[in-house]
Amino acid sequence: MLDAIQREAFSYFAHETNRANGLVVDTCSGAAPASIAAVGLGLTSYPVAVERGFISRGEAAERTLTTLRFFGGSRQGTEPDATGYRGFYYHFLDVRTGARVWQCELSTVDSAILLGGMLAAAEYFDAGTPAEREIRDLADRLYARVDWQWAQNGGDTVTHGWTPEGGFLPYRWQGYDEALLLYVLGLGSPTHALPAASYRAWAATYSWRTVYDTPFLYAGPLFTHQLSHVWIDFRGIQDPFMRDHGIDYFENSRRATLAQQQYAIRNPGGYARYGEWCWGITASDGPGETTRVIDGVTRRFFGYLARGVPDGPDDGTIAPWGVVASLPFAPEAVLPTIAHLRRLRPGGAHRYGFRPAFNPTFPDPGGSPQGWVSPWHCGLNQGPIVVMIENHRSRLVWQLLRGCRPVVAGLRAAGFAGGWLSHPVPQAKQP
Repeated sequence: MLDAIQREAFSYFAHETNRANGLVVDTCSGAAPASIAAVGLGLTSYPVAVERGFISRGEAAERTLTTLRFFGGSRQGTEPDATGYRGFYYHFLDVRTGARVWQCELSTVDSAILLGGMLAAAEYFDAGTPAEREIRDLADRLYARVDWQWAQNGGDTVTHGWTPEGGFLPYRWQGYDEALLLYVLGLGSPTHALPAASYRAWAATYSWRTVYDTPFLYAGPLFTHQLSHVWIDFRGIQDPFMRDHGIDYFENSRRATLAQQQYAIRNPGGYARYGEWCWGITASDGPGETTRVIDGVTRRFFGYLARGVPDGPDDGTIAPWGVVASLPFAPEAVLPTIAHLRRLRPGGAHRYGFRPAFNPTFPDPGGSPQGWVSPWHCGLNQGPIVVMIENHRSRLVWQLLRGCRPVVAGLRAAGFAGGWLSHPVPQAKQP
């Protein structure tokens, strides 16, 4: 089952990538731009695909090098149609030209996801061939040019982003969220590193809560507890916050995963199909902004939204990819849920596997018992499926990033210690 799910999910990157520049479309709708986060997840998926026999090492290296060469040669500047600025990149790019689209923001967290993919590639492609040497050289140079201090905009924490039209966005990365990877990479920079005070300021905004008699570092959407773990093995290592609470981020994600299952069992909103083996409330597409009266109950539905538990928002939308990405944390809960969702197969069979989301509470005009089903697959969903299954099975990407000097340096600068971090700092690889 896991073989099939991985292969199906990776097919997205095999077919939805512009082979001329390595850009990956955000969704397979046919009109979507590229997402830099999807590119980063694609880069991280290539080593998995090689090890599982989905593609050859030569093809994976070629694809990776094409991507890195594009970003290495792309325009960095204040022009509104550039690809990036100060080493960061715009959230969405024209899939053909690589120019910014939609007047979107220069995204700090999506750039971190892209860089995570580059660093994973640099660790995996360690041969002495010209192509693999160039991969390592480009990844190192692209990572080193990111100006993390500029992204603080004079504050302690990091801003969400910047636009040439309006300057820095008013939002900062505060509260436990997917920015854990961002801060680690920013702290580990050899050129423009974030100060340790930046991480402390971010962690000071955490919220420790007890949900269903289980205490953990709270964030409602499931993806928050997964995304940084795509790259970093947090088992057995602790920062000061986690040392004070006697667990690590891996155990914290396990608790958050089981809280999702408990929420679905209790089903306080009375949504269709929620239960022990049907859950997964996270950032996902949805039926759309509308209100419907269903079985005498007035219900509000949403489009794309970061859904979460137990406080919501929740409208009955289930995201199977969010379940699969929790596999390393709680396999005893996740595997039966995957099997159940695979039997349901909302939206029918597809070469990319699970549809990103479905809502059995929202009536389907055709009468399907699965209700509304998202019509398009998304790179942000497919990547975690590929990689987190592999981290559960072989720990491949975790092992790669354990040997990544910037990641190790960033973790130590954040105050992480113990476990595998007790080993010496890895030696820098030769370009």
